[in-house]
Amino acid sequence: MSEEPIIRVENVTFAYNAESENPIVALREVNLEIYRGDYLVIVGHNGSGKSTLAKHFNALLTPTQGDVWVEGMNTKDPRHTLDIRRTVGMVFQIPDNQIVATIVEQDVAFGPENLGIPPDEIARRVEWALEVTELKPFRHRAPHLLSAGQKQRVAIAGIIAMKPDVIVLDESTAMLDPVGRESVLAAVRRLNQEEGITVVAITHFMHEATEGNRVIVMEAGRIIMEGTPREVFSHVEELRDLMLDVPQPTEVSYELHKLVPDFPPNLLTVQEVVEEVCRRDGRAP
Repeated sequence: MSEEPIIRVENVTFAYNAESENPIVALREVNLEIYRGDYLVIVGHNGSGKSTLAKHFNALLTPTQGDVWVEGMNTKDPRHTLDIRRTVGMVFQIPDNQIVATIVEQDVAFGPENLGIPPDEIARRVEWALEVTELKPFRHRAPHLLSAGQKQRVAIAGIIAMKPDVIVLDESTAMLDPVGRESVLAAVRRLNQEEGITVVAITHFMHEATEGNRVIVMEAGRIIMEGTPREVFSHVEELRDLMLDVPQPTEVSYELHKLVPDFPPNLLTVQEVVEEVCRRDGRAP
């Protein structure tokens, strides 16, 4: 791409307790570029460095070595911290830790109010954020009375009301049931496809990784694989060696490929598998 990346990670190494006798190195010489409109998914098992990397995107952490640039701003420069956090919003695993108000619409308004946004503009942003996350029917409800998936959407609405260019979801669906996960993914999908917000999603659910246009795989603080979901999940055996799964439809197509060599080994969705089987059977899916 010729455009400048919205986030650029250059030779980043990060160690917890870096000045101690026993620093814990979590990132090792990481390089990454994220472009406006990307839906980047980061996968890897616990301890691979994916959450540590994500916290560098909005200066919650800064590199021990190397640099992270957000819209041309170096995250190491404290003069840029506020602007970087306006550019990159983060949603964490437990929504209760991000919900601060007793009414949904008040919680969504909290972030813009802290930015000093004029009241009329806050009202417009809250209305938009509630509409995008499909929370309008719950605007006057107490967040603690909502389901876990609805709470997570409240947390997302509160972030997007601040109008970030990038939203980072750090295992944001990990605590949710399948219905809650799908409701959150639908909101994120809409933000990316309809609102043009760049999405970075960290997950251990491999079927969620198929939502992205790019996937990176991390291991021991390094990026060891990168590509489209179809490219990355075609490496079934390599991912198994890393103790990572692949989406179930990919698992099925891979096993069928071993039995029928001309069957595509890297199908990503149930629909793709059904269509391929029906095509071979001469029937419409």
